[in-house]
Amino acid sequence: MKKALCVGIDRYPNAPLHCCVNDAQSIHELLSFNQDRTPNFSVKCLFNEQATKKNIMTGIRELFSNQADVALLYFAGHGSMYNSGNYIVTIDYEQGNEGISMSDILNIINTSPVTNKIIIFDCCFSGDVGTMHNCGSEASSICPGTTILTASRSNETSKEVNGHGVFTNLLCAALGGGAADLLGRVTPGSLYSYVDQALGPWEQRPVFKTNVSQFITIRKVTPPIAIESLHKLIAYFKQPKDIYPLDPSYEPTEKNVCQKEHTDIFAELQKLVKVGLVVPVKEEHMYYAAINSTGCRLTPLGQHYWYLVKDHRI
Repeated sequence: MKKALCVGIDRYPNAPLHCCVNDAQSIHELLSFNQDRTPNFSVKCLFNEQATKKNIMTGIRELFSNQADVALLYFAGHGSMYNSGNYIVTIDYEQGNEGISMSDILNIINTSPVTNKIIIFDCCFSGDVGTMHNCGSEASSICPGTTILTASRSNETSKEVNGHGVFTNLLCAALGGGAADLLGRVTPGSLYSYVDQALGPWEQRPVFKTNVSQFITIRKVTPPIAIESLHKLIAYFKQPKDIYPLDPSYEPTEKNVCQKEHTDIFAELQKLVKVGLVVPVKEEHMYYAAINSTGCRLTPLGQHYWYLVKDHRI
């Protein structure tokens, strides 16, 4: 069972935002279904006037109170920073009562029976979540099974551009398939890697904190290559460093010498080339590797997937 709570607030009195409900709605839509429209997360949303301190706290407690495989909390709105710790700002904020302490949210999560707990915050100063200020230090204290992904460091603001937060815009692209592996799986680690590479050193920096023994799949997209093609790695390459010999009979344009069995194999090898698992030997293109009888070999990534297939892990 996978469940999520998405919170987005734009209509702050005296300090309105413009993209947060948009962002939360986009995350809601992406999490609800995998790319093939099979059900994924069961998602509840709190937008604008619904996102009071009481409603958000009730929603967070309900999200993390009962056993589930995955519970994910997404928040887009204002964040505030104090010496005692940082806060997500609720719609009914007032001076001295800005909203919900990030450390209080962490306390709820740290006592949760949910197997895998994920926090994604797109707000200013969000990198503070996971930091225990009341322990005499600013050490991170995250219980097993928890992953935190935030738009910025604890002392940084988060930006909005073209109808979305910069962070969530990248996050949506990642969930849409940009962060998927060759099996079509998007994980918390691949989400962070995608966002991290897209943001330069002078921009807001995302923060990733985790205490997990393995990454779970947040969303599935159509893989760039069929699993049947991946399974053929161990048929074509008996050992991961082997060279598969090619000759002109593999190239379908060589009508006088081509053989259907070989051209069928060549077509499969070309699929593996397109996803970076196979490269021609001593040639730039597979065509010349066949014409000049040099062969092809596995890339380091190809060797990685070779072992996964060999060990029956895919």
